[in-house]
Amino acid sequence: MAPNGIIAHLFGPIEGCRHDAFMLGESNLLPLLEKMVKPNGDPYVVYGDPAYGITRHIISPFRGAHLTRPQQLFNAEMSKCRICVEWGFGKILQYFTYLDFQRNLKVLLQPVAKYYLVGALLINCHTCLYGSLTGTYFDLEPPSLETYLSNLYLWKLLCKHIHAQDG
Repeated sequence: MAPNGIIAHLFGPIEGCRHDAFMLGESNLLPLLEKMVKPNGDPYVVYGDPAYGITRHIISPFRGAHLTRPQQLFNAEMSKCRICVEWGFGKILQYFTYLDFQRNLKVLLQPVAKYYLVGALLINCHTCLYGSLTGTYFDLEPPSLETYLSNLYLWKLLCKHIHAQDG
């Protein structure tokens, strides 16, 4: 989830029993992040789950029983930001209740990943038109719908990946 409310990277499907670090490796997010740098050469950084560890492009909460006060404050402030990802998932289910997996979808009987991908694409379009809780939280505007749709090549890559997994 980007701070402007756009779902910027969606990966799946993958078995729920897999570790988050495994999913990160399979998602190819790190190679994508390595290609993106600020004009001054500094990397863009993603704040992630502690399971992802710390790399040049990913930071996560400080761990341990004896954290310094600044480390505790960092963890507290950044944990508020992590909820934004849940807001994005919630928005998809709010507008597309059919995608509530436990109630409606049947893995191996339906193309669940494709349904969810379409829901995320449409939610991004909705965000471009009407904003989102995440964008409001970070005081950032989403791109225009025209700009978003003209940059869907990333979605095409994702669709290609999902299609390849379906066989």
